Amino acid sequence: MRFPAEPFRIKVVEPLRRVSLEERARLIREAGLNIFAVPADSIYVDLLTDSGTSAMSDRQWAGLMVGDESYAGSRNFFHFEKTVREIFGYRHIIPTHQGRVAENLLFSTVLKPGDIVPNNIHFDTTRANVEHQGAEAVDLVIDEGLDPGIQHPFKGNLDPAKLDRVIHERGREHVPLVMITVTNNSGGGQPVSLANVRRVREVCERHRVPLFFDACRFAENSWFVQQREAGQQNKSVAEIAREMFAHGDGCTMSAKKDGLVNIGGFVALNNPDWADRITNLLILVEGFPTYGGLAGRDLEAMSIGLREVLDEDYLAFRIGQVAELGGLLDKAGVPIVKPVGGHAVYLDAPAAIRVSRAVARRLALPRLRDPRGRGRESHVRAQGPGERRDEVPEARAGAARDPAPRVHHASHPLRRRGRDRAVQEAREPEGAPHRVRSAGAAALHRAPRGTERRGRARDARNTGPALTPNRPLRPAGSCRRNACPR
Repeated sequence: MRFPAEPFRIKVVEPLRRVSLEERARLIREAGLNIFAVPADSIYVDLLTDSGTSAMSDRQWAGLMVGDESYAGSRNFFHFEKTVREIFGYRHIIPTHQGRVAENLLFSTVLKPGDIVPNNIHFDTTRANVEHQGAEAVDLVIDEGLDPGIQHPFKGNLDPAKLDRVIHERGREHVPLVMITVTNNSGGGQPVSLANVRRVREVCERHRVPLFFDACRFAENSWFVQQREAGQQNKSVAEIAREMFAHGDGCTMSAKKDGLVNIGGFVALNNPDWADRITNLLILVEGFPTYGGLAGRDLEAMSIGLREVLDEDYLAFRIGQVAELGGLLDKAGVPIVKPVGGHAVYLDAPAAIRVSRAVARRLALPRLRDPRGRGRESHVRAQGPGERRDEVPEARAGAARDPAPRVHHASHPLRRRGRDRAVQEAREPEGAPHRVRSAGAAALHRAPRGTERRGRARDARNTGPALTPNRPLRPAGSCRRNACPR
């Protein structure tokens, strides 16, 4: 093991149920090979998503006990507000029950049909909320971010030249805001550099356009900046995060990722007019501004998690084990998106198989034939029961007690590169039949409500080399830990 040892103590575990091969085969058939339709208690290792599946720390669990459930003016809100202001630096803090609602409130307030929202690459709920308003989500990631095989330290960077050109062509009046997603989940969990944020900010100021962040994985992004960007090594992750957000005018966040909670999110911004309009809409669809669809105890847990995620020992462990898994897969000849992202390993599925969307889903289904789990394709549409395949390749995948890095199967919007590689069957040792339920130290997170993290899903295109006959796909491997749906 080359990643750091766990900086936490495990206090609580949850039993897991082993499922027979016959029952698993029946469940797969009944679900129409749709992994979303398989009951969770029939999954031994569940890598469906990292969203809301973190094991909370002892401090967060303690925070639940001091929840103030007053309808207005809960003390937990003021604790939460103070925390967000100190980390993110924005004046107006509006809680929501999760990230997609934060996006909906923002875009419902500021967008109109015909507008565009430039981003490095939009996350799927962000794109859907933009398009729901009749606007267009425009992806402007650097060219290197579209090639799975290129090594680049900041493949999540937004191209400032592309941004400048798009604003000129479409007109500033049709660009209410620009967004940067950190890390760039749809591009393989890739980070954005501080230098790039500054350059994007310069373009935004020249055109008088606000800059917002999708801040779901701000701590991971800040850790990558500290490790990879020149001149940042002597700054703390918290200092880097604050500097990054200082270049923006606001953010949306699903706290179910780097907030390390099972529910929660927020909009934070400086524009008082936008804040008033968003708050009025919040009251209509979520609740009073001091709870925003959340219980007071959830606000308290979120406040604690936002601080704990900045623990650099924890981030080194969490991101390090994902890098370790990616290195093992790469060494075994599995085509992956490089460099390995912060929260997941993304498999470059089209480089391994030239198949339809349904066949691409076979990268996840072998886990259900194995007694130990399910995975999920990134950018592969979850299909209905009517869209079936007859064959499910055999494979084995190990389970682990520790939190596990997720494996995503990446396709669109990354550029497809034809690699005539087939993947051999993986054989991993069997794991312990339990999940971690909570942590003893400040940061056992990114384990699901138990142990393993899940993967993300999006649309895939029908490209890639054909599957080599009689050679089963290698599954994602034993995953420990933290995309999708917010």
